[in-house]
Amino acid sequence: MKKGMTEDWLAVYIGLLIFALSLAGFFGGDLLGWAVTTSVWTSVSKALAPASKAYAALGGVASLLATYVFLLALLTLGAKALRLEPLRFAKGFTFVFFAGYLSWIAGSWAYIAATADKRAALGIGWSLNLTNEAGFIVALLAGLFVGNFVPYASSRIKEAIRPELYVKTGIVILGGMLGITAAEQTALATSMMFHGLCAIVAAYLIYWAVVYYVARQYFGFSREWAAPLASGISICGVSAAIATGSAIKARPVVPVMVSSLVVIFAVVELLLLPFVAQAFLYREPLVAGAWMGLAVKTDGAAVTSGAIAEALIRAKAAANGSLYQPGWILGASTTVKVFIDVFIGVWAFVLAWIWSAKIEPKPGEKVRAFEIWERFPKFVLGYLATFVLILAVAVAAPVLIPKAKSAMGQANVFRGIFFVMTFFTSGVVSDFRRLWEEGIGKLAVVYVLCLFGFIIWVGLAISWIFFHGVRPPLIQG
Repeated sequence: MKKGMTEDWLAVYIGLLIFALSLAGFFGGDLLGWAVTTSVWTSVSKALAPASKAYAALGGVASLLATYVFLLALLTLGAKALRLEPLRFAKGFTFVFFAGYLSWIAGSWAYIAATADKRAALGIGWSLNLTNEAGFIVALLAGLFVGNFVPYASSRIKEAIRPELYVKTGIVILGGMLGITAAEQTALATSMMFHGLCAIVAAYLIYWAVVYYVARQYFGFSREWAAPLASGISICGVSAAIATGSAIKARPVVPVMVSSLVVIFAVVELLLLPFVAQAFLYREPLVAGAWMGLAVKTDGAAVTSGAIAEALIRAKAAANGSLYQPGWILGASTTVKVFIDVFIGVWAFVLAWIWSAKIEPKPGEKVRAFEIWERFPKFVLGYLATFVLILAVAVAAPVLIPKAKSAMGQANVFRGIFFVMTFFTSGVVSDFRRLWEEGIGKLAVVYVLCLFGFIIWVGLAISWIFFHGVRPPLIQG
């Protein structure tokens, strides 16, 4: 048993192990293809399937059970390293895994999750447009029910209620997926990449400072709440809020509740902004694409917004005689979003230093590098490692991009599972009365005020400044 093991380091080890197993795809292997995936579904019998077609004969249910057994073994070993009682952890994890995954399946029902561009293929006339990230909200609600109304059950599974471990592991895995996404965008114009970087730096420095100031000055939130809220709105919801919470040593419930608000309001933006972009920005398509990336605060919703905006704008532009090549509007959204995600690690380090040196210094002592290191969220190192490795491989050998994309797709299956378990377990540890006393209602008011009061519009202005006049190439012939 490793002395001094923490959840932070354990998340790095587990995340890197899953990442390493996924790399077998570079050498013709397929070590994770049996893992279960959940698609947006109209018939629940078709909801589950193995990640790889090579394991198609395994079937969805068997794939789910194989995934459970793998994670049970891996995390029970981790629990032992954390000096938890392995058998009690295993029993609790079984409940957490299946409660979380059933929530994921429920949230992927087509009438809940399908976006406007997918309805025809699914044969449905309407949906709530929530994307399969709705599974996170279902899991949170299920966890809140267990934690607040079934205390006996929550006490029986407390060994496995580890939201920080689950989300940090998921973020380590996420780095590889974002690395290949970034590598794919090198095919776009270099100027668009540069503009995207400039846009997110300008937007972020404005967003974070203003949200933090409003939360502290006008609503009286503590730094513990204000900093994750500012990062959640400014960068990218779940990942940014968790990284910030770790950097400032906030309680786990703080970044998770912020993340829940981010997911909920991202849905509102997803429903509105692409249609606003079609109405007013069809002559400035890359402005519209960048705006989706800057304004919509989760990866899934931002990319989906970019896809919907592209479909709507290309259709309207075609009616006016401009046949834009596909992919460029969505590419602008994705490029901006990727740069925002990369910024998470940088900002976590900055905040770790600020909190150690300025906010919570030890009386009479100068801040030492060791203190910053102790406060720095170690899982961010895992996130950066997976991101940089995949990006470097893909840039150095573009021929490997298809294999890298396939490998990271399989690893990303586990990222989704860890995230949905995060939301379920966060709900279990959340007490309604305490959250209300902490000011969750006020938190939502701050979010609405900042998002619709200036973030959306500042994002539009910055998108206009950097992308005005830049248009996709036209389809020839």
